[in-house]
Amino acid sequence: MSAETAQSSNNRLAYVLLVLTTTFWGGNAVAGKLAVGHVSPMILTTLRWAIAVSILLVIAGPQFWADRRKVLRHLPLLFAYGATGFALFNITLYSALNYTTAINVAIWQAAIPMFIFLLNFIIFRTRITIAQMIGFILSVIGVAVVASGGSVERLMELAINFGDVLMALAGLLYAGYSVGLRYKPDLHWKTMMVAMAFAAMVVSLPFAYAEWQSPAGIVPDARGWMVVLYTAIFPAIIAQVFFIRGVEMIGSNRAGLFVNLVPVIGTVLAILVLGEVFGLHHALALVLVIGGIWLAERKPARQR
Repeated sequence: MSAETAQSSNNRLAYVLLVLTTTFWGGNAVAGKLAVGHVSPMILTTLRWAIAVSILLVIAGPQFWADRRKVLRHLPLLFAYGATGFALFNITLYSALNYTTAINVAIWQAAIPMFIFLLNFIIFRTRITIAQMIGFILSVIGVAVVASGGSVERLMELAINFGDVLMALAGLLYAGYSVGLRYKPDLHWKTMMVAMAFAAMVVSLPFAYAEWQSPAGIVPDARGWMVVLYTAIFPAIIAQVFFIRGVEMIGSNRAGLFVNLVPVIGTVLAILVLGEVFGLHHALALVLVIGGIWLAERKPARQR
């Protein structure tokens, strides 16, 4: 096999892994919607990470044990990663699905890169190009369109769905987690996954206990357990492993573009699985948000 043929085969495998990754991530919002009435958000999050930790310990236990001293040195940072990016993000996402549609949640996730861009500018004064500024504005308009249901009157009156407010908070939490990864310690990815998943489980426990004690608490039934297993195995573990492998094969810049498929796939799954209605304002929002991200990520020829 020639080097060119091997590279082509390598690219195809990476594309398959990355499309599967975004499919599993897009399915997370659909799974959360299916969970409504069958398992409550806080309990779902805790069970998801408890199962994920159990599976990860089987897969990555030896590596984690070998790195245990490094983990202890960086424990506060790893705990913060797991708390924001894994636990609180999913708690707010699943809670949002009690008040808004899976399509809205999928489109809100497309705004996360713009939140990251904004935080980098505010905290680190990252340079902004005209294209990035235009892209950011387009994405903000797209989010406003989906949050207002395409109604100018509703937007002007600020009568925005509470679920959309929660998704804005979820986006900020994940953006904070992503920006914070610039301080990521030099640890094997298996060790990182175990540590962050364990932190997510610990942080979510008080929320789950409080919810369980309240009238809102719902212990999972048969459908609830199916949702728990899906979110623990596919978005939490397999998607992460596939994404890491995809980055190794074709590089982070090319692999990162596939993340823009999450709202598209999430929207399609919401229509196919949940029977949600896709409106003109959803199409407009997708075009604006993804177009804004594409414009913001473009680089002049001299930089490429």
